[in-house]
Amino acid sequence: MAAATSDDEYEILCDDAGSFLRRYSTEDGATVVTDTALDGTTAYTPTGTVVRCDAQQTPAVNPQIDSTAQRQAGAGAVTIAAGARSVTFMVFAGAPTVSIGGGAAVVFPAGSTATWSVDRGGEAGESLQDEFTFTGVVGSDFAVLSTREI
Repeated sequence: MAAATSDDEYEILCDDAGSFLRRYSTEDGATVVTDTALDGTTAYTPTGTVVRCDAQQTPAVNPQIDSTAQRQAGAGAVTIAAGARSVTFMVFAGAPTVSIGGGAAVVFPAGSTATWSVDRGGEAGESLQDEFTFTGVVGSDFAVLSTREI
């Protein structure tokens, strides 16, 4: 039987003083909430009303979304240009790498999944500012899913 591991989820929230990071952890069936400064380590105590930071913004009206699904088996690369709304990386075999914004490549072992995304689109919309490059070698098998507002 595998040992139980904790599950952590993060959200950036805002209060009367600005934005902060809230971590929801599930340990032994109980949810634990921890608030920190945006650095993720400095303890933070919210002031006033806590809301999602974008709660005061008007949502985009029916943005058009383009979606892609690309699979790479063996040596090769998949590149997602800057400006995507979401990117999901799933590794089925091997140990391909991801490089974000021209940074150092990071290895993702088989069984790994990662997602980068933003919440809002439209005129005041958000997008991922960096290009993502996923590179496989012989024995790699992975998929990259992305969405982009058009």
